[in-house]
Amino acid sequence: MADPARSGVLLINLGTPDSPAVGDVRRYLREFLSDPRVIDIHPVARFALVHGAIAPLRGPRSAAQYRSIWGPDGSPLLVHGRALERALAAELGDRYVVRLGMRYQRPPLTASLRELLGAGVSRILALPLFPQYASSSTGSALQRLLEAAAGEWNVPTIEVLGEFYDEPGFVSALADVTRPVLERAAPDHLLMSYHGLPERQVRKSAPDSERCLSDPACCASIRPDNARCYRAQCHATSRALARELELDDGRWSVSFQSRLGRTPWIQPFTDEVLPRLAAAGVRRLAVVCPSFTADCLETVEEIGIRAREQWAGLGGESLEQVPCVNAHPTWVRSIAERVRGRVE
Repeated sequence: MADPARSGVLLINLGTPDSPAVGDVRRYLREFLSDPRVIDIHPVARFALVHGAIAPLRGPRSAAQYRSIWGPDGSPLLVHGRALERALAAELGDRYVVRLGMRYQRPPLTASLRELLGAGVSRILALPLFPQYASSSTGSALQRLLEAAAGEWNVPTIEVLGEFYDEPGFVSALADVTRPVLERAAPDHLLMSYHGLPERQVRKSAPDSERCLSDPACCASIRPDNARCYRAQCHATSRALARELELDDGRWSVSFQSRLGRTPWIQPFTDEVLPRLAAAGVRRLAVVCPSFTADCLETVEEIGIRAREQWAGLGGESLEQVPCVNAHPTWVRSIAERVRGRVE
C-alpha cells in the first residue's frame, strides 16, 4: 500500500556496458543505437547500419576506449551515478526513496521503477540527468519510463523534473567544480564542450524557427520558437556559467564533440576548435563538459585522453579536464531543493 508520506525519486541516465569486453560493448551499442530517437532514420536502414556496420566495426575500438577508463568498481558513469543516488538519499532523508535507472543496460529503468513502487511511495519524481533537452536523451528516457508506468495495473503518479540547463543550482554546481581548476591551472581559455547532435534533430526540435542553424545569432537567446532547441540551451548554459565564473568575453568558447557518421552535425566541432585555439596563442586550456552530469567515456576518455593528446601535438602546454558535477555537494543540494519544492 502506498504511503502518502513517502515519495520516490528516480534518477535517469543514459547507460553503460556491463563490462569493457567487446561482446558487452557491442550489446550496448546495438541497444543504444537501435533506439529510433537516437538514429532517426528508416527502421530497415537503421538496423542495417547498427547491426551490419557500427556494432561489428566500432565494437573493438569502443571496448578499448572503455578499458582505458574502467575502474575496479566499473564504469565512471555507473560509479558516479551510484554515488549520487546514495548522497541524495542521505540528503533527503527517510521520507524519500531514491533509485538510479539507466535507459540502456543496467540498472534497467523499468526495474528501478518497480523498486520504487515496491517501496510503497505515493508518487515518483523523475529526473533525467540531462541538463539540455534532446529527443535522443531526455525524450527517449521519458518515453521508456512512461511506457513502463503504463504497463502497471495501478498506474503510478509520476512528475517529471525537466531540463535544467540554466537552473541556478546546476550552474552553481558547475561553477563549483570548474573554479578550482581555473585557480590551480590558470588556463588562458575555458572551452565548454557539449555532446553533439545531428543538425536534422536540432531542426526537428525547433520546427517554428526559420533561423535555426542559419542565423549565427539564433542561439543567442531562448525564445518561444527555440525553447526546446538543444543547441540554444547549450549556449544558454555557457552564458550562465561564464557569468557565474565572471569570465570576460574571449576567455571562453563553445564547441560540440562526439559526432558519428557522415550526416551533418552541429558545429563548431571540438577537435577542430583545438587547432584554432592553439593558432590563436592559447597554451593552457581547460575543458568543461556541461551536457554531462556524470563523468563517462565522452569526458574521461574523449576529452581527458584523446583531446589532451591532440592538444599536446598542437604544441599546447596543458589541457585540464574539469570534472562533471557527479555527486558534488552543491549538485546534491540543488536536486534536493528541486525535489522538496515539488513535494513539501
